[in-house]
Amino acid sequence: MGLKRQKVAKKTISFYKYNFSFREPFQILIDGTFCQLALKNKIQIKEQMPKYLMGEVQLCTTNCALKELETLGKELYGARIILQKFQSRRCAHLKDPVPASECLLSMLGETNPHNYFIATQDHTVTAGVKKIPGVPLLYIILNTIVLDKPCQASLDHVKAVSLGELVSTAQQQSIRSLKEERASHSRTERGGEKRGRGNRAILTL
Repeated sequence: MGLKRQKVAKKTISFYKYNFSFREPFQILIDGTFCQLALKNKIQIKEQMPKYLMGEVQLCTTNCALKELETLGKELYGARIILQKFQSRRCAHLKDPVPASECLLSMLGETNPHNYFIATQDHTVTAGVKKIPGVPLLYIILNTIVLDKPCQASLDHVKAVSLGELVSTAQQQSIRSLKEERASHSRTERGGEKRGRGNRAILTL
């Protein structure tokens, strides 16, 4: 693995860690196109991915991506066998599968809340990913796994946060945690009040 490529990947990973709260194990959402090219180029995804990303990874896919490979037949049998070895993440299309490209983009939503990396060779997915801030994109080129540089949407998001125009991902998580904590505390207090009223009623009897 080239030292320069490793250095560039390290810088890119640091960008996502610092600005979008990415943490190990990194969740790599993979489709059939990536597996097909990896097979063709004799790339061992399970062994090479953690080495390249310099950290623990969870390789995963969706039911739609698997179903798509099944319908495409024998030519993609090898890619399907590889994809089946990865963890399956629950998508919203369990009863009615959609194209893998549509499914993967739906898993990201507008903000990639689960901090997925996307590994694909599909131009539709790539184009969609580049419109969403905070989505690391992996693809294969010249027999090598490559982590793409942060897209303009990610750079614009980070700039907006630094200017105080947006709340960062870490701040959003803190706000959610505080809201949940307050809601839980409020429910506990209401429960205590109900028990207190019940006890007073018993005493007056």
